[in-house]
Amino acid sequence: MTSQAHTASVAPALDRLSALFERFPVRAHLFHAGPLCGLTHFAAEPGRGFLHVLRRGEMELRHAAAATRAGAPKRLRISEPTLLFYPRPLAHDFHNAPVEGSDFVCATLDFHGGAAHPLVRALPPLICLPLREVPGLEQSLALLFAETEQLRCGQRLLADRLFEVVLLQLLRWLLDHPAADAPSAGLLLGLADERLARTLTALHERPGEAWSLARMAELAGMSRSAFAARFKAQLGLTPADYLADWRLGLAQAQLSRGRPVKTIAAELGYANASALSRLFAQKTGQSPRAWLQAQAEA
Repeated sequence: MTSQAHTASVAPALDRLSALFERFPVRAHLFHAGPLCGLTHFAAEPGRGFLHVLRRGEMELRHAAAATRAGAPKRLRISEPTLLFYPRPLAHDFHNAPVEGSDFVCATLDFHGGAAHPLVRALPPLICLPLREVPGLEQSLALLFAETEQLRCGQRLLADRLFEVVLLQLLRWLLDHPAADAPSAGLLLGLADERLARTLTALHERPGEAWSLARMAELAGMSRSAFAARFKAQLGLTPADYLADWRLGLAQAQLSRGRPVKTIAAELGYANASALSRLFAQKTGQSPRAWLQAQAEA
């Protein structure tokens, strides 16, 4: 009887990341495996991040003034196996020994939606973590390193997917350790909050439903006033503004795939295409058609 009561009181497990990645995918592409010697420059490209794993050795990481203004350190000395994650375009330089450099595996990360990707907006410009601080990565990294050490059929494809696994494991760790590299407000803090995460996950999974403040608060197990205040403090947005931004991002992704505005509007819970167009005008200053044309020209 006691064990049943205890089991009933435990909150059900919550998958806080799958809906994000299903609607806003991230694709990794291995581009280097082995030593890097001397100076190596990594340029910033729109919509692209980086994931570097320092396997052995030590080096100095440097950022230019523009990157330091974005919040990255000017210089950082790294002397142990370390994971370096750049979620958004940010130029950076590796300074290694001129002959016997450090050993790396490196991948670019293409975020669907570019700067509008929810995780790109939520994360700091650089996450630098010694591998010893992130338990659970050992097996994935062992497979990744094994794939990069010799050429075999499907090597690049498998290495790309393993980088994506490492990224998911890193984000899972960050959600479980919200004080580590966390911004002052944003999606990551919201998902790390057990009560807010229940509501956020439901919004991500079912954006087209009729979401009132009362219903969101009920999912979080809070009063409307307490929920609204906590949501704004953790995410920096009101619940209504966050839902509107989430729907806008989904609409933009669907428009980019050639889907009609009328169909998208119905799926996202809007009465008609005009209602979705008003959201575009409010958030982007453009109609859906004008936004899509601007993206094509860019």
